Amino acid sequence: MNLRDFWYVAAQSSDLRPGALLSRVLLGQHIVLFREAAGAAVALADRCIHRNAPLSLGRVENGLLRCGYHGWTYNGEGRVVEIPSLGDPEKIGNRCATRYDVREQEGYVYVRLASSSEQLEPFAMPKHGVAGYRHVRLVHPFRNTVTNCVENFVDVPHTAYVHPITFRAPRRRPIDAQVVRENGSVTVAYENEVHRGAFRWFLSPNGHKVRHTDRFLMPNVTSVEYDFGPSRHFFITSQSVPVNEGETIVYTDVTFNYGIWNAVARPLVARRARRIIGEDVEILRAQREVIEREGEQFTHSPIDVVHLFIESIRHDLESGRDPRRLPREARSVAFVI
Repeated sequence: MNLRDFWYVAAQSSDLRPGALLSRVLLGQHIVLFREAAGAAVALADRCIHRNAPLSLGRVENGLLRCGYHGWTYNGEGRVVEIPSLGDPEKIGNRCATRYDVREQEGYVYVRLASSSEQLEPFAMPKHGVAGYRHVRLVHPFRNTVTNCVENFVDVPHTAYVHPITFRAPRRRPIDAQVVRENGSVTVAYENEVHRGAFRWFLSPNGHKVRHTDRFLMPNVTSVEYDFGPSRHFFITSQSVPVNEGETIVYTDVTFNYGIWNAVARPLVARRARRIIGEDVEILRAQREVIEREGEQFTHSPIDVVHLFIESIRHDLESGRDPRRLPREARSVAFVI
Protein backbone atom coordinates (compact mmCIF):
# COMPACT_ATOMS: atom_id res chain seq x y z
CA MET A 1 0.00 0.00 0.00
CA ASN A 2 1.22 3.47 -0.89
CA LEU A 3 0.03 7.02 -0.20
CA ARG A 4 -0.49 7.44 -3.95
CA ASP A 5 -3.12 4.66 -3.93
CA PHE A 6 -5.68 6.88 -2.18
CA TRP A 7 -8.12 9.50 -3.46
CA TYR A 8 -7.40 13.14 -2.58
CA VAL A 9 -9.53 16.24 -3.04
CA ALA A 10 -8.01 18.26 -5.88
CA ALA A 11 -10.73 20.91 -6.21
CA GLN A 12 -14.32 21.72 -5.50
CA SER A 13 -16.58 20.82 -8.40
CA SER A 14 -17.91 24.37 -8.55
CA ASP A 15 -14.38 25.73 -9.14
CA LEU A 16 -13.79 23.51 -12.17
CA ARG A 17 -16.03 25.35 -14.61
CA PRO A 18 -16.21 24.41 -18.31
CA GLY A 19 -13.27 26.06 -20.07
CA ALA A 20 -11.29 26.51 -16.82
CA LEU A 21 -7.82 25.16 -16.10
CA LEU A 22 -6.80 24.48 -12.50
CA SER A 23 -3.22 23.81 -11.42
CA ARG A 24 -2.77 21.62 -8.34
CA VAL A 25 -0.01 19.79 -6.48
CA LEU A 26 -0.65 16.44 -4.76
CA LEU A 27 2.17 14.64 -2.95
CA GLY A 28 4.63 16.79 -4.89
CA GLN A 29 3.07 15.86 -8.25
CA HIS A 30 1.92 18.81 -10.37
CA ILE A 31 -1.37 18.17 -12.15
CA VAL A 32 -3.77 20.17 -14.31
CA LEU A 33 -7.55 19.81 -14.17
CA PHE A 34 -10.12 20.64 -16.86
CA ARG A 35 -13.46 19.42 -18.16
CA GLU A 36 -13.80 17.61 -21.47
CA ALA A 37 -16.64 18.39 -23.86
CA ALA A 38 -19.12 16.08 -22.12
CA GLY A 39 -18.39 17.75 -18.76
CA ALA A 40 -16.33 15.00 -17.12
CA ALA A 41 -13.36 16.17 -15.04
CA VAL A 42 -9.89 15.27 -16.34
CA ALA A 43 -6.53 15.27 -14.53
CA LEU A 44 -3.25 15.21 -16.47
CA ALA A 45 0.35 15.66 -15.42
CA ASP A 46 1.02 19.39 -15.73
CA ARG A 47 3.69 18.90 -18.39
CA CYS A 48 3.43 19.03 -22.15
CA ILE A 49 5.30 16.01 -23.47
CA HIS A 50 6.67 18.14 -26.34
CA ARG A 51 8.95 20.67 -24.59
CA ASN A 52 7.88 20.42 -20.93
CA ALA A 53 5.86 23.62 -20.81
CA PRO A 54 3.18 23.57 -18.08
CA LEU A 55 -0.15 22.63 -19.58
CA SER A 56 -1.85 24.82 -16.98
CA LEU A 57 -0.63 27.84 -18.97
CA GLY A 58 -2.58 26.68 -22.01
CA ARG A 59 -6.32 26.91 -22.68
CA VAL A 60 -9.37 24.71 -23.13
CA GLU A 61 -10.98 24.65 -26.56
CA ASN A 62 -14.17 22.60 -27.01
CA GLY A 63 -13.17 20.27 -24.19
CA LEU A 64 -9.60 19.81 -25.47
CA LEU A 65 -6.50 21.16 -23.72
CA ARG A 66 -4.14 23.13 -25.98
CA CYS A 67 -0.60 23.80 -24.72
CA GLY A 68 0.28 27.49 -24.70
CA TYR A 69 3.82 26.91 -26.05
CA HIS A 70 3.47 25.11 -29.42
CA GLY A 71 -0.24 24.31 -29.47
CA TRP A 72 -0.05 20.56 -28.94
CA THR A 73 -3.60 19.53 -28.04
CA TYR A 74 -4.76 16.77 -25.68
CA ASN A 75 -8.12 15.06 -25.26
CA GLY A 76 -9.68 13.76 -22.06
CA GLU A 77 -7.64 10.56 -22.26
CA GLY A 78 -4.41 12.54 -22.40
CA ARG A 79 -3.81 11.59 -26.05
CA VAL A 80 -2.33 14.15 -28.41
CA VAL A 81 -4.95 14.88 -31.08
CA GLU A 82 -3.33 17.84 -32.85
CA ILE A 83 0.19 19.11 -33.53
CA PRO A 84 -0.44 22.34 -35.48
CA SER A 85 3.06 22.68 -36.93
CA LEU A 86 3.05 19.07 -38.15
CA GLY A 87 0.17 19.58 -40.54
CA ASP A 88 -0.56 15.92 -41.30
CA PRO A 89 -2.71 14.37 -38.49
CA GLU A 90 -1.67 10.90 -39.67
CA LYS A 91 1.83 11.59 -38.34
CA ILE A 92 0.77 12.33 -34.75
CA GLY A 93 1.05 8.69 -33.73
CA ASN A 94 0.17 7.44 -30.24
CA ARG A 95 1.56 10.23 -28.10
CA CYS A 96 0.01 10.61 -24.62
CA ALA A 97 0.43 12.69 -21.49
CA THR A 98 0.17 11.02 -18.09
CA ARG A 99 -3.49 10.82 -17.06
CA TYR A 100 -4.74 10.24 -13.50
CA ASP A 101 -7.94 8.64 -12.25
CA VAL A 102 -10.66 11.16 -11.37
CA ARG A 103 -13.83 10.76 -9.33
CA GLU A 104 -16.46 13.44 -8.63
CA GLN A 105 -18.44 13.00 -5.44
CA GLU A 106 -20.41 15.26 -3.09
CA GLY A 107 -19.16 18.44 -4.73
CA TYR A 108 -15.48 17.48 -4.78
CA VAL A 109 -13.14 16.43 -7.59
CA TYR A 110 -10.96 13.59 -6.31
CA VAL A 111 -7.73 12.47 -7.97
CA ARG A 112 -5.73 9.28 -7.42
CA LEU A 113 -2.09 9.29 -8.53
CA ALA A 114 -1.68 5.50 -8.72
CA SER A 115 -4.11 3.03 -10.23
CA SER A 116 -4.53 0.58 -7.37
CA SER A 117 -5.94 -2.88 -8.01
CA GLU A 118 -7.84 -2.53 -4.72
CA GLN A 119 -11.23 -0.83 -4.86
CA LEU A 120 -10.45 2.05 -2.51
CA GLU A 121 -13.15 4.72 -2.47
CA PRO A 122 -13.18 8.44 -1.65
CA PHE A 123 -14.44 9.26 1.82
CA ALA A 124 -18.25 9.47 2.08
CA MET A 125 -19.26 12.67 3.90
CA PRO A 126 -21.45 12.04 6.99
CA LYS A 127 -25.11 13.05 6.49
CA HIS A 128 -24.32 14.74 3.17
CA GLY A 129 -27.62 15.55 1.46
CA VAL A 130 -29.70 14.01 4.26
CA ALA A 131 -32.97 15.86 4.98
CA GLY A 132 -32.73 18.17 7.98
CA TYR A 133 -28.97 18.70 7.70
CA ARG A 134 -27.27 21.83 6.39
CA HIS A 135 -23.74 22.29 5.19
CA VAL A 136 -20.77 24.69 5.30
CA ARG A 137 -17.60 24.06 3.27
CA LEU A 138 -14.27 25.83 3.92
CA VAL A 139 -10.73 25.58 2.48
CA HIS A 140 -7.54 26.59 4.31
CA PRO A 141 -3.82 26.19 3.55
CA PHE A 142 -1.79 24.86 6.49
CA ARG A 143 1.96 25.11 6.79
CA ASN A 144 2.52 21.72 8.36
CA THR A 145 2.41 18.02 7.54
CA VAL A 146 -0.71 15.93 7.07
CA THR A 147 0.18 13.91 10.18
CA ASN A 148 0.42 16.97 12.41
CA CYS A 149 -2.76 18.43 10.94
CA VAL A 150 -4.92 15.34 11.46
CA GLU A 151 -3.57 14.87 14.98
CA ASN A 152 -4.53 18.46 15.79
CA PHE A 153 -8.07 18.03 14.48
CA VAL A 154 -8.81 15.14 16.87
CA ASP A 155 -6.78 16.51 19.78
CA VAL A 156 -9.14 17.55 22.59
CA PRO A 157 -6.64 18.99 25.12
CA HIS A 158 -5.47 21.76 22.78
CA THR A 159 -9.00 23.13 22.36
CA ALA A 160 -9.06 24.61 25.88
CA TYR A 161 -5.93 26.67 25.18
CA VAL A 162 -6.00 27.44 21.45
CA HIS A 163 -9.79 28.01 21.36
CA PRO A 164 -10.72 29.18 24.91
CA ILE A 165 -13.18 31.78 23.62
CA THR A 166 -14.28 30.33 20.29
CA PHE A 167 -14.93 26.78 21.46
CA ARG A 168 -13.91 25.48 24.90
CA ALA A 169 -12.65 27.20 28.04
CA PRO A 170 -10.34 25.24 30.40
CA ARG A 171 -12.44 23.92 33.31
CA ARG A 172 -10.19 21.13 34.59
CA ARG A 173 -12.97 18.58 34.50
CA PRO A 174 -12.35 14.84 33.99
CA ILE A 175 -13.32 13.23 30.69
CA ASP A 176 -12.88 9.53 29.98
CA ALA A 177 -12.34 8.13 26.52
CA GLN A 178 -12.05 4.78 24.81
CA VAL A 179 -9.48 4.77 21.99
CA VAL A 180 -9.45 1.99 19.40
CA ARG A 181 -7.06 1.44 16.50
CA GLU A 182 -8.21 -1.07 13.90
CA ASN A 183 -8.30 -1.56 10.14
CA GLY A 184 -6.39 1.67 9.36
CA SER A 185 -8.56 3.87 11.56
CA VAL A 186 -8.60 5.37 15.04
CA THR A 187 -11.87 5.95 16.92
CA VAL A 188 -12.13 7.94 20.14
CA ALA A 189 -15.42 7.73 22.07
CA TYR A 190 -15.66 10.27 24.91
CA GLU A 191 -17.71 9.76 28.04
CA ASN A 192 -19.14 12.10 30.72
CA GLU A 193 -18.44 15.21 28.66
CA VAL A 194 -20.48 18.36 29.25
CA HIS A 195 -19.94 21.33 26.94
CA ARG A 196 -19.00 24.52 28.83
CA GLY A 197 -18.06 26.81 25.95
CA ALA A 198 -19.39 30.22 25.02
CA PHE A 199 -22.22 28.70 22.95
CA ARG A 200 -23.51 26.30 25.60
CA TRP A 201 -26.83 28.20 25.57
CA PHE A 202 -27.30 27.26 21.92
CA LEU A 203 -25.56 23.89 21.55
CA SER A 204 -26.79 22.33 24.77
CA PRO A 205 -29.42 24.57 26.40
CA ASN A 206 -30.54 21.80 28.76
CA GLY A 207 -27.01 20.86 29.77
CA HIS A 208 -27.21 17.37 28.25
CA LYS A 209 -24.13 15.24 28.33
CA VAL A 210 -22.44 15.19 24.97
CA ARG A 211 -22.01 12.16 22.76
CA HIS A 212 -18.66 13.04 21.25
CA THR A 213 -16.80 10.74 18.85
CA ASP A 214 -13.62 11.50 16.91
CA ARG A 215 -12.43 9.41 14.01
CA PHE A 216 -9.29 9.23 11.89
CA LEU A 217 -9.48 7.24 8.65
CA MET A 218 -6.38 6.54 6.63
CA PRO A 219 -4.70 8.28 5.02
CA ASN A 220 -5.92 11.82 5.76
CA VAL A 221 -9.52 12.13 6.98
CA THR A 222 -10.76 13.21 10.40
CA SER A 223 -14.41 13.36 11.39
CA VAL A 224 -15.50 14.91 14.68
CA GLU A 225 -19.08 14.23 15.76
CA TYR A 226 -20.99 16.05 18.51
CA ASP A 227 -24.48 14.95 19.48
CA PHE A 228 -26.09 17.28 22.04
CA GLY A 229 -29.51 15.66 21.88
CA PRO A 230 -32.56 16.20 19.66
CA SER A 231 -31.90 18.70 16.84
CA ARG A 232 -28.40 19.45 18.12
CA HIS A 233 -26.12 17.29 15.98
CA PHE A 234 -23.08 18.19 13.90
CA PHE A 235 -19.98 16.80 12.20
CA ILE A 236 -16.70 18.54 11.41
CA THR A 237 -14.98 16.57 8.66
CA SER A 238 -11.51 17.55 7.45
CA GLN A 239 -9.63 16.14 4.47
CA SER A 240 -5.96 17.08 4.77
CA VAL A 241 -4.52 17.01 1.26
CA PRO A 242 -0.72 16.69 1.00
CA VAL A 243 0.85 19.27 -1.30
CA ASN A 244 4.45 18.55 -0.36
CA GLU A 245 6.49 18.19 2.81
CA GLY A 246 5.28 20.86 5.19
CA GLU A 247 2.36 22.12 3.06
CA THR A 248 -1.21 20.83 3.39
CA ILE A 249 -4.54 22.04 2.01
CA VAL A 250 -7.43 21.25 4.35
CA TYR A 251 -10.98 20.96 3.04
CA THR A 252 -13.41 21.23 5.95
CA ASP A 253 -17.09 20.29 5.87
CA VAL A 254 -19.34 21.26 8.76
CA THR A 255 -22.62 19.35 8.54
CA PHE A 256 -25.25 20.20 11.14
CA ASN A 257 -28.85 19.78 12.23
CA TYR A 258 -30.10 22.47 14.62
CA GLY A 259 -33.78 21.87 13.94
CA ILE A 260 -35.78 25.07 13.61
CA TRP A 261 -32.57 27.09 13.91
CA ASN A 262 -31.11 25.68 10.68
CA ALA A 263 -32.22 28.61 8.57
CA VAL A 264 -30.33 31.17 10.67
CA ALA A 265 -27.49 28.97 11.92
CA ARG A 266 -25.46 28.71 8.70
CA PRO A 267 -23.76 32.16 8.79
CA LEU A 268 -23.04 31.72 12.50
CA VAL A 269 -21.55 28.27 11.92
CA ALA A 270 -19.44 29.51 8.99
CA ARG A 271 -18.08 32.50 10.92
CA ARG A 272 -17.27 30.45 14.03
CA ALA A 273 -15.65 27.66 12.00
CA ARG A 274 -13.44 30.13 10.10
CA ARG A 275 -12.20 31.62 13.35
CA ILE A 276 -11.51 28.25 14.99
CA ILE A 277 -9.69 26.95 11.90
CA GLY A 278 -7.73 30.21 11.69
CA GLU A 279 -6.51 29.64 15.24
CA ASP A 280 -5.41 26.13 14.28
CA VAL A 281 -3.63 27.50 11.19
CA GLU A 282 -1.57 29.81 13.40
CA ILE A 283 -0.59 27.26 16.08
CA LEU A 284 0.37 24.66 13.46
CA ARG A 285 2.40 27.25 11.55
CA ALA A 286 4.26 28.07 14.75
CA GLN A 287 4.79 24.37 15.49
CA ARG A 288 6.21 23.85 12.01
CA GLU A 289 8.68 26.71 12.46
CA VAL A 290 10.04 25.07 15.61
CA ILE A 291 10.22 21.64 13.91
CA GLU A 292 12.18 23.12 11.00
CA ARG A 293 14.52 24.84 13.44
CA GLU A 294 14.93 22.13 16.08
CA GLY A 295 13.74 18.90 14.47
CA GLU A 296 10.63 16.86 15.27
CA GLN A 297 11.17 15.66 18.82
CA PHE A 298 7.94 14.90 20.67
CA THR A 299 7.63 13.89 24.32
CA HIS A 300 4.45 11.92 24.91
CA SER A 301 2.34 11.66 28.03
CA PRO A 302 -0.04 8.76 28.84
CA ILE A 303 -2.99 10.63 27.26
CA ASP A 304 -1.24 10.94 23.88
CA VAL A 305 -2.31 7.47 22.76
CA VAL A 306 -4.45 9.03 20.00
CA HIS A 307 -1.36 10.65 18.52
CA LEU A 308 0.65 7.44 18.79
CA PHE A 309 -2.04 5.37 17.05
CA ILE A 310 -2.36 7.88 14.20
CA GLU A 311 1.41 8.10 13.82
CA SER A 312 1.67 4.30 13.60
CA ILE A 313 -0.82 4.26 10.70
CA ARG A 314 0.76 7.19 8.90
CA HIS A 315 4.26 5.73 9.37
CA ASP A 316 3.23 2.43 7.81
CA LEU A 317 1.70 4.22 4.81
CA GLU A 318 4.80 6.35 4.33
CA SER A 319 6.89 3.16 4.48
CA GLY A 320 4.76 1.36 1.89
CA ARG A 321 3.08 -1.00 4.37
CA ASP A 322 -0.61 -1.71 4.86
CA PRO A 323 -1.73 -0.28 8.25
CA ARG A 324 -4.71 -2.64 8.29
CA ARG A 325 -2.24 -5.34 9.29
CA LEU A 326 -1.49 -3.56 12.56
CA PRO A 327 -3.07 -5.43 15.48
CA ARG A 328 -6.32 -4.10 16.89
CA GLU A 329 -5.59 -2.20 20.06
CA ALA A 330 -7.94 -0.53 22.55
CA ARG A 331 -7.05 1.70 25.49
CA SER A 332 -8.88 3.72 28.10
CA VAL A 333 -7.68 7.29 28.59
CA ALA A 334 -8.61 9.81 31.29
CA PHE A 335 -8.34 13.50 30.31
CA VAL A 336 -8.63 16.59 32.45
CA ILE A 337 -10.00 19.46 30.32
